[in-house]
Amino acid sequence: MDARNTDFVGGWRSERQEASLSDVYRSVDTHRGGSKWRRMAAFAGPGYLVAVGYMDPGNWATSLAGGSKFGYALLTVALLSNLMAIVLQALCARLAIASGRDLAQACRDAFPRYISVPLWALAEIAIIATDIAEVIGTAIGLNLIFGLPLQIGVLLTALDVFVILYLQKLGFRWIEAFVITLLGIIALCFGVQIVLADPAWGSVLRGFVPTTDIVRNPEMLYLSLGILGATVMPHNLYLHSGIVQTRAYGHTLPEKREAITFATLDSTVALTFALLINASILILAAATFHAGGQTNVVELGEAHSLLAPLLGVAIAPTLFGIALLCCGLNSTVTATLAGQIVMEGFLQMKMKPWMRRLFTRAIAIVPAAAVTIWFGDRGTSQLLILTQVVLSLQLSFAVFPLVIFTADRRKMGALVAPRWLTAIAYAIAIVIAGLNVKLIYDAFAS
Repeated sequence: MDARNTDFVGGWRSERQEASLSDVYRSVDTHRGGSKWRRMAAFAGPGYLVAVGYMDPGNWATSLAGGSKFGYALLTVALLSNLMAIVLQALCARLAIASGRDLAQACRDAFPRYISVPLWALAEIAIIATDIAEVIGTAIGLNLIFGLPLQIGVLLTALDVFVILYLQKLGFRWIEAFVITLLGIIALCFGVQIVLADPAWGSVLRGFVPTTDIVRNPEMLYLSLGILGATVMPHNLYLHSGIVQTRAYGHTLPEKREAITFATLDSTVALTFALLINASILILAAATFHAGGQTNVVELGEAHSLLAPLLGVAIAPTLFGIALLCCGLNSTVTATLAGQIVMEGFLQMKMKPWMRRLFTRAIAIVPAAAVTIWFGDRGTSQLLILTQVVLSLQLSFAVFPLVIFTADRRKMGALVAPRWLTAIAYAIAIVIAGLNVKLIYDAFAS
């Protein structure tokens, strides 16, 4: 299989690029001769891998803290963040299909090294921050279900590399099936818990209405940016622009247009599903903890122990632990793929998946282990929220290049993003940057 895209658009410094994840590049048949429904189904999958990043353990920490502290008020942040994510992920698919490049390759090909190398470093920091959240979340899940000490759980997370290796050998569709299965388990667990919590649905609906308190209250803004960083994650932009190229779509303009449509539909449906999960976490925290006067629940372990007495059902904490463990395992798979795409795209450096996984995980385990040993549950929860804020601060360095590339007709040709979409994307980029500047100002002013 040729791992190079021979059909390219001008406007880039080089005309041919070796694909990232070359072992699975164009490996999924899109049934070009089949019915429209079969072709649409063939594109279903990458969106759900992207959606995993929108419900990782770090997201749990920010949503639990936000729901217990402010009730349903931050549901509007979850909704707006998800809408931002839908727009940005659609641009990722457009960039990949129009140019044959993932976002990392596009940055390397469009910018001089003194810009692309720092962008690579920032992308790696984002992936490490994501991985720290996964390490802690998986360790807490193992602790809640099996009673393993957090320190042991942190070390055991290094073994998940073998799960990923096995799935990659079976084929990319098996990775997608594994992720979607775990997402189904997560949805089931939260569905049962929401029914048990019986939230005030009128208050839930009002929580989706924006309020100026989010900007005026520094603590609310901090948690809002944590939710934003946990929802619109930098590594997901690199991930989606890489894995959408696992589909063997055609090279003609009509075929590419159809591929963009189907890929966008896939990610939009998947991210809508992710919104339901994220909202469920926040609603559960608001309906149980905030309503019960527990307004400072930030530890995942503490939330687990409080669910049984507040809901009156012994199975609720177990469902919570199972869902958390599934989230950690799912996020592990997608962070590994994103790490490969970033390294190969920016540096043209090939590294075996298990080596890449152990390298990233080793860096993540050190701070996670240190915090769990010295500070226990409260320290790990604070670290989880901090990693999500770090992701938010990194986000602009991935969003602005993405918007710039997809708005450039020289680089995108006839598949350039429509002006209305570009305008919305620039507005999103400016809002994200502005909120981060406000957060930094508040940190230094306080």
